[in-house]
Amino acid sequence: MSDEPMRVLVVKTSSLGDLIHTFPALTDACRALPEIEFHWLVEEAFTDVPAWHPAVTRVLPIALRRWRRNWRKAWRSGQLGAFRRDLQRDSYDLVIDAQGLLKSALPARWARGPRAGYDRHSIREPLASLFYDRRHAVPRKLHAVERLRRLFASALGYPLPATEPDFGLADASVRRNRQLIFLHGTTWPSKHWPLSWWVGLTRMAGAQGFGVGLPWHEPEERLRGEKIIAQAEHGELLPRMGLSEMKSCLGQAAGVVGVDTGLAHLAAALGTPAVTLYGATEPGLTGAVGRRQCNLSVDFDCAPCMQRNCAYPGKSLVAPACYETLPPDQVWTALQQQMAAS
Repeated sequence: MSDEPMRVLVVKTSSLGDLIHTFPALTDACRALPEIEFHWLVEEAFTDVPAWHPAVTRVLPIALRRWRRNWRKAWRSGQLGAFRRDLQRDSYDLVIDAQGLLKSALPARWARGPRAGYDRHSIREPLASLFYDRRHAVPRKLHAVERLRRLFASALGYPLPATEPDFGLADASVRRNRQLIFLHGTTWPSKHWPLSWWVGLTRMAGAQGFGVGLPWHEPEERLRGEKIIAQAEHGELLPRMGLSEMKSCLGQAAGVVGVDTGLAHLAAALGTPAVTLYGATEPGLTGAVGRRQCNLSVDFDCAPCMQRNCAYPGKSLVAPACYETLPPDQVWTALQQQMAAS
């Protein structure tokens, strides 16, 4: 019998929330197959993330977002060739495409090992399933965390656990501070909670003796954070942080409130008391998951619209209009409940 561990390559390139959703599947696999180790192929901007899980021993960066701006330059410069050689350095007992897209199936095909993924009825891009040697049926109307747990169990041949998802990130030794983190930044305009609501929530937190930290990455996020602090007369603009620094910050926080963004998924996975707000989107298939997590959705006729920009034609107290039904006092009550339960 070989003493070599079972080595599996996970192909999941982005984004932050999607990467976090994959962690419980790795935890399941480690408990069922203690000898297993994982390598992970991920977009270069997210190379910190897979290494947070203790089962991941090697992270392989891929620059799809950068290369697709000029594939010819990437080829002529030798970057694609160097990536392929690095990918083929190790052989794998199994390559699992956990993304289910052509952009993930193609590099998975270059890896040395049999490839597994969703079958054509279970996958987002059915053509991608043609690149797999083994195809697995997983119902599409399940949350992403559950789908991934089922995919890994089927691909690796162990019974699906009946336990709650374990992201492998919780640290019982962490001592929480008295600061709340408000994740106000997101990509879609329709997902932004109104600035006046953030101001009201910040004032409520200050009245109860909590500090409020406002992180930022892009200049417009910094500007929004400065406006919230100025109008609330409370709060602190945090320094610009990388993902690992944000992980530490969120893990030590007393609580977190966020819009539908990757960092909200991270806070939930860390076990930090958290509330995530959904307006244009809904949490059913991809919402934040965690034992101290509360997802709040608006109650509005045209929500969830799944549109990048709000097109509501009527009058409203705030914009986007749907957030009129999710005011600061409701969010503050939900956050207090999560903190009390912890």
